Amino acid sequence: MFRQAPRLLARATSIMRARSFSTDLPAAPTSDSSFVEAWKKVIPNIDAPKTPLSFMQPRPPTPPSIPGKLTVNFVLPYQSELAAKEGRLVQILGLPNWRSLVHWVDMVIIPATTGQMGVLPGHVATIAELKPGILSVHEGNDVTKYFVSSGFAFIHANSIADVVAVEAVPIDRIDPALVQKGLADFTQKLSTASTDLEKAEAQIGVDVHSALNSALTG
Repeated sequence: MFRQAPRLLARATSIMRARSFSTDLPAAPTSDSSFVEAWKKVIPNIDAPKTPLSFMQPRPPTPPSIPGKLTVNFVLPYQSELAAKEGRLVQILGLPNWRSLVHWVDMVIIPATTGQMGVLPGHVATIAELKPGILSVHEGNDVTKYFVSSGFAFIHANSIADVVAVEAVPIDRIDPALVQKGLADFTQKLSTASTDLEKAEAQIGVDVHSALNSALTG
């Protein structure tokens, strides 16, 4: 059995090399040709409906060398109030209320559930869940900080990071007095909550306001 281990290991390695990773796939546009062909066989007189693949834009190819800047797409599910001078504001296709603020920066630090994660150009492809905390965008000596409530960050191998947040606000727009008041109110609600729903809602309020307070005092 142990004599066959090198051969099995070599076979597994060859299989892994033959299998392409998602970041190695070509950046050519994709279409659901199998669905279209099956549709034409059943209903040839009606055009096939568009599938999600029809709305997907081709992924840019991974550059041969690490670029000098990191492209950060900061996406919010409402009309962004972030200053236009901080980046290029674009509308998300098919989602009229969603906006993406595009930054070309040196680094972004993301409040992931596993801890603070710094992302530089050339970062390995990663998906991270966001927790309430500070998202800081670094451009030279300038650092812009936002408080995000939750969301996800998608780091691509081509030095593009998509940060999708449920709520986000620049730190300098947060009122410390209101944060302290909210923290006290939700702490009181948590101590008097009688149902699981009331406890969960109060705990969320405590967690968010505690993160806000830490962001302001830290």
